[in-house]
Amino acid sequence: MVNPASIGISLSFFYQLSLSQVGQTTALLPLMPLQTYVLQCQEQQMLLHSAMPMPLTPAEAFVLPDNTIVASVRLFGSGLSLSVLAQLLQALWPDTAINCQLYQPHPALDVAVKLQLTQPLSAAQQLQLAQLAAELQLEQVYLTTAPSLRHPGVLVMDMDSTAIQIECIDEIAKLAGTGEQVAAVTARAMNGELDFAQSLVARVATLAGAPETILRQVLDAVPLMPGLTELVAHLQQQHWQVAIASGGFTYFTDALKQRLGLTATFANELEIIDGKLTGKVLGDIVDATTKAQVVAKLAAQYGIANSQTVAIGDGANDIPMLNAASLGVAFHAKPKVQAQAKAAIRQGSLLQLLYLLD
Repeated sequence: MVNPASIGISLSFFYQLSLSQVGQTTALLPLMPLQTYVLQCQEQQMLLHSAMPMPLTPAEAFVLPDNTIVASVRLFGSGLSLSVLAQLLQALWPDTAINCQLYQPHPALDVAVKLQLTQPLSAAQQLQLAQLAAELQLEQVYLTTAPSLRHPGVLVMDMDSTAIQIECIDEIAKLAGTGEQVAAVTARAMNGELDFAQSLVARVATLAGAPETILRQVLDAVPLMPGLTELVAHLQQQHWQVAIASGGFTYFTDALKQRLGLTATFANELEIIDGKLTGKVLGDIVDATTKAQVVAKLAAQYGIANSQTVAIGDGANDIPMLNAASLGVAFHAKPKVQAQAKAAIRQGSLLQLLYLLD
């Protein structure tokens, strides 16, 4: 069963307001976590289901029937306010009252806006939405379907620069004295300029002879990505399976698995003999293909429909994994990855992934 309290607040309304009206209002500037189901505005009146002032009724009275909603736009970010929302609506739907939902899927997140659409956006409209949102400094995601927190699901995360804020191999190389050389190769590999497996072998080879103790030094200093702990805990409460599939190393993924209680982790194992790195990887390399296979493998193992699968990552070797999931999210990602993912979160915490789930 889903814990209703964990879903957060939800308030729906139909919204059509001219820019001239918004110019005089100070309501929801910015949209803050709602303490009550009340909207207040000064000097002007908003159209909330009725042209006349009236108490707000339960959200269900405003929500369109599910079978008429074919897509949604999720708007979030520090720049979100009533006036910004009105500018966007006025530009994209000047003659239509749009069904909006204010929602806060986690207490640590700000209130976001979901626009529920009865007609899909054309490619031109999606481009216009993206450009306008960028100008207004908003995060926006257009979705035709979204996995639900009301049913079990699977989340597969990349590790380096996604679950954690660093590239482990770069930090290991710094301590081994080959930092600049390895960092340059890592950057090219993550941008898709080099074959990942070959680049990994070349980078690991530079670590030959380095003491095993440098791995512990890196692990002790690993900064988790903001929102990681809260995201994992929240999804686990909703009976989701959370895993890491990484082109990095088991030394670090195993530690994260234990710390966060993850379902599974998949990564490469560094060979260590007599307390020193040999510069080799044991077994088959976990590459882009392997990472993509993890999504289907975990879904099958736990009897979860593909429509309930999510993957998130930042590098070119994550693209097959993002495409394998029902919802693939590029997180703080390279342009090539953003262009091929179904959704992108360009800044902010990992916890914002909850904005994209129903």
